[in-house]
Amino acid sequence: MDQIKAVLFDLGETLLSFGKFSKTRLILQGARSSYDYLREQDQPVGSFAGYFLRYLVRLRVRYFLAEFRGKDFDSLALLQRIGRREGIDLPREQWEEVIWRWYEPLSVLAETEPDLHETLARLKRAGLKLGIVSNTFVSRASLDRQLEGLGLLDFFPMRLYSYELAMRKPDPRLFRIASEQIGEAPARILFIGDRVDMDVRPALDCGMAAALKDARTNRGKPTPVGAHRIRHLSELPALIERINSQPKAG
Repeated sequence: MDQIKAVLFDLGETLLSFGKFSKTRLILQGARSSYDYLREQDQPVGSFAGYFLRYLVRLRVRYFLAEFRGKDFDSLALLQRIGRREGIDLPREQWEEVIWRWYEPLSVLAETEPDLHETLARLKRAGLKLGIVSNTFVSRASLDRQLEGLGLLDFFPMRLYSYELAMRKPDPRLFRIASEQIGEAPARILFIGDRVDMDVRPALDCGMAAALKDARTNRGKPTPVGAHRIRHLSELPALIERINSQPKAG
């Protein structure tokens, strides 16, 4: 068996856990926060009800189209297009603040394992390359801001967000691109995720090692043949040590 040289993580319910939440409540909070910010910038947003409905309808349409087409959309670019048609004029950094206001109510729900920083530091000290591969339409600016606030950004110099490509997991091309960007052959990569269909099986099919992290998204589902299973990310250093200690085939 090849030695593991890199570890790729899914984001939601793997590195970050959000638990159950009300989408309607979070969307309403995000809309109110972004609306208030635009009003502070003296932008022509009209009434909150009109603003909320205009953006919500367009975001939902794009979300369903993304699910149907199998590729995510750039939510920041979408908000910019809608806003510019309505006369909103902002530099990019302020648009990034607008999209952050939409995402922030969800971001504050994110929880990490209490010893995550030490786990990641151990992996780095062992010489392993770390990266993130996530299906998302949330802006890189918002996700990186969240990771930075959690003290995680510097652990992951390679971050692959699906909306920046014309594909999403489980498309095997995404896993091959991730392999190229992390700079290791698939056989030297361990992929960690919470979804059997989106993370573990496609990683195995691409020749990677894979581990399924226990989460509400896979409760009651069996571990695919050839994959590992962990309850906590803190188990990774020992798991990788076991994999790397196995004799190489042939």
